[in-house]
Amino acid sequence: MSASLALALSVTMHVIWNLMARHLPREANPLWWVLLAHLLLFAPWGFWELVSRAAWSLELVALLALSATANAIYFLGLARAYEQAPVALVYPLVRSSPLLIALWGSLLLGQSLPLLAWAGIGVSVVGLWIMASTARHAADRRALPWALLAMLATSLYSLSDKAATPHLPSFMALVGFLSVGYLTAWLCLTWRMHGQTRRWRPPQRIGAVAGLVGGSCIGLAYALVIHAMRELPAAEVVAYTNAGIVFATLLSIFLFRERAAWRRRVLGMVVITLGLGILALR
Repeated sequence: MSASLALALSVTMHVIWNLMARHLPREANPLWWVLLAHLLLFAPWGFWELVSRAAWSLELVALLALSATANAIYFLGLARAYEQAPVALVYPLVRSSPLLIALWGSLLLGQSLPLLAWAGIGVSVVGLWIMASTARHAADRRALPWALLAMLATSLYSLSDKAATPHLPSFMALVGFLSVGYLTAWLCLTWRMHGQTRRWRPPQRIGAVAGLVGGSCIGLAYALVIHAMRELPAAEVVAYTNAGIVFATLLSIFLFRERAAWRRRVLGMVVITLGLGILALR
């Protein structure tokens, strides 16, 4: 499968999940349920492929440990941020990670991006910040440290996952590698929830269809992103997936009639699209 096809499928899954997630009750802790759904649906096959087909080495073990730890930090930070502020503010900030990915890759790994790629990523991130500003409120400042922590974690697991791709010969081995991180994140979310509520699962369910769709999208969409990293730099791949935010916002405005701050949201979409267009020209 080509990188462009993998990214197109990933963006489609991202849009589907993004539109569905906004209608799920926060009290149900949707992240907990969709991670569990992914683990039940795909992790057993993925774990088998990872154990049996991966080219195991100390490097792969270290990358797996780093990716799993960063995934746990990402989901914990995301959950805390969503408790303080709406998705419309938190998610665009978290999705600004391509700038950090490019920076870490350049400073720590010696990876270089052409100037046009830096410009495209930078412009698209400005568009994300414009979209985030539509939901900003004084009380939302408490969410900013957690959103930034999730963004940092995204940059770390993206680079470790990119570095792991040569060791993972099949797509389901990628799913297995990713599922180790999701299992770690799910256990951490469960531990945190029990510490807060003395419950081992959320008090409310999200429904079988939401669980099936969410469990499929949240895992397979990012596995497709890792697959695309076989051909393209990690920062560029993650930046391209932000096209999903553009499509989801278009649908929310014109299909679901969600017109709040629509002018600024449209401006953000235009800037993101411009940045991705510049990135494609590189």
